[in-house]
This record gives sequence, C-alpha cells and structure tokens, in this order.
Amino acid sequence: MKATCGIGGVLLAAALCSAATAADWLTFRGAGGTSLVPPGTLPTELSAEAIRWSSPLPGRGLSGPLVVGSRVFVSTSDGPEQDRLHLVCLDAATGKILWDRQVWATGRTMCHSKTSVAAPTPCSDGRQVYAVFSSNDVICTDLEGNLRWVRGITYDYPNVSNSLGMASSPLVTGDVLVVPVENDSESYTIGLDVATGANRWRLDRPKGANWTSPVMLADGLVALQSKTGIDAIRTADGSTAWRTSDGADTVASSCLADGVLYVPSNGLMALALDTADPAREPKQLWRNNQLTPGTASGLAAGDAVYCINRGDVLTAGERATGKRKWQVRLQGPFSTTPVTDGRHLWAVNEAGLVQVVELGETEGKVVSTLDLGDEILCSPAVALGSLFVRSNGRIYRVGK
Repeated sequence: MKATCGIGGVLLAAALCSAATAADWLTFRGAGGTSLVPPGTLPTELSAEAIRWSSPLPGRGLSGPLVVGSRVFVSTSDGPEQDRLHLVCLDAATGKILWDRQVWATGRTMCHSKTSVAAPTPCSDGRQVYAVFSSNDVICTDLEGNLRWVRGITYDYPNVSNSLGMASSPLVTGDVLVVPVENDSESYTIGLDVATGANRWRLDRPKGANWTSPVMLADGLVALQSKTGIDAIRTADGSTAWRTSDGADTVASSCLADGVLYVPSNGLMALALDTADPAREPKQLWRNNQLTPGTASGLAAGDAVYCINRGDVLTAGERATGKRKWQVRLQGPFSTTPVTDGRHLWAVNEAGLVQVVELGETEGKVVSTLDLGDEILCSPAVALGSLFVRSNGRIYRVGK
C-alpha cells in the first residue's frame, strides 16, 4: 500500500485493543528510557545454546525492537533507494513473521551507508505501534497490523536536511506522539494526535543535526536534548517548562533515574528534578568530564552511573557525587546502548559480540561473551527472559 501524507492524507484511527504489561519493552531503552531490567531477568552465562532463534528480516535497518506481549515489532526499509518501508511483527516464541505492513516513503531517503532509513526505534502504548522513518514518514498500526493512519511529514515541512540521515526515536505519552525532526535546516519537534496523526503542536528547535531521543520526565513532560541543552516540554501543548543553556551531546541521549536526569554535557551532568513539581527548574548536582558517553547513551542503576566512551572504556561513577569509581576496557566499537539489572551489564558491540559485565563496587569484569557474528548497531530490547537483538538483516532472541 502506498502511503498517503500531509494533514489531508491523515487516516482516522479506529478502536484500540489490548493493553501493555509491565514486562513489555515499548520504546527505545525500555520503560522510562532507563535500559533497566529486574535482577535475574537475563542469563549471565552465555553460549551458543542461549540463541533461542534467529530470523531473517525483509530489508535492513538499525532501529531497536519492541516487545508487546508475545509479539516482537521492528521496522526495516528496502529497495535500491530504501523507499519501501516495513513495520514487521514476529512471534516472540518462534521468530516467525506474523505480518509485514509496507508503505512507500514520501520524503528523502538518502543517508550514510552505515545507517538506514529504518533508524529510529518505534514505540507503542500497548495498543498501537508507531514507527518513524528517516524519510519523515510515520506509520501507525494496531497490534494486528491494521493501518490506522500514515503521515508524510515532508509534505507539510519540506525543508528538512540531514546528509547522514535521521535517527531520533519517537515517544508516546497519553494521547500524544512526540516526534523529533531536528536537523540542519527546518528543525522542529511535533506532537501528533495518536488517534489521527494530525498535529497537536509544532515546536521550532535549534538548527543542527541531532540524533538524540526524548526522555519522559513525568506524565505530560518530556526532555528534548540538543546542542543548546535540555528543554522540558509540556506534551499537552508543546510549551516550555524550563531549559538549560550548558549545551548537550547530539548523539548520546540523557537518562532519568530516581528523579535525577543524567545529561551528556561536557562530560556527564546530573540534574535533580523538583520532586513536587518536575516542571520547575531543576538543580545541578554535579558535572564530571571523566564520565563521557560516546555513541551509546549512559545509564544509572543502584548507586552508580555507567558510560561507555568512544575508546570502548566502561566507566562507573558514583551517582551521589559523580566521582569515578572504576573503569574496564571492553571490546568495541559500540553503537548500542547496553542494558543492566544493577548487578550485571549486557553490552553488544558493532561486530555482534555480547559481553556480560559483572558490576562490582571497586571493579567491573567481563564474565561471559557470545559472538553473534553479525553487525549490530541498534540497542536491544529485553522481555520474556531474553535479549532481543537485531542486525541489518536478522533478529535474534538470546535467553534462558
């Protein structure tokens, strides 16, 4: 089916179905964008037998998978110009493809050879799935693959330019889908109505290539990150609650843990949100340039914050002070953000090597590895006691 686009091309949504569970993985980096899983969820001793299944995918991509109930969702693109866009649903138990919804791209599909038009990770509210592509096309389906609406955003805002390709992942909160379209030319973020795909609001953003993703601060409040800093945006109307002016990274995204936002900004900066009202201006707790995320976003668990820098060194810092605790060199390079249960960390490098790191108080050490032998550029999902990892052409389930 060819995509329709623009406000006039938005298709009305029908009734919603099903509901998410706490164990689902519904967005980039999971619930709250934290990359955290409960202790004991994943195996710490890996071998080839841990690969439950691997399945080929139509097309290529580096968007992360979602898991809703017993189904896995992933986006891909194919064709000589990557202009055929796919939203694919697989059976989590077997890896069998259950359905493959396809539309034609309506916007620009040129991107760097390392990336793909299917770079942003989709998101779900447990009833619908929302997939955004580098071509600035947005697809909304229900869990059965029925198309609810399609939006070709380039038809409304044609001056979008980023020679490397777009990769920021969307975020759904309540009845609003937050879609970052931040680039060197017509830079903006929009809030779309989840029922129709129509604009609820549009917010001008700093011009500049930006691959970071929104972070949920509280109900109805998200953090948008750019080269100028952090903007806290009310999702009801797109208004700004507060902003920082210290600048921030445009690759690694911030993470929130226990009311503290950890921002990659001249190292790592910790901002304590007002617990009574997160819409109030936060307080800076510390900043440390020894904690610097590379491509992979940082994460926090227990009393520590963890970053993998561009030299493939995993650094642990004290969450209370930012003081460096220990470092360990991993086998890189890394494009994916790891996941952790606070006791171990699972990191997948670009060559497909899964490394399990034991997180001690005074040191970290690699205790197990599994070589998938495939290029892995997307962050994994965790559900059903397994790690779901996708490469350009396959998806793997690694678990107990």
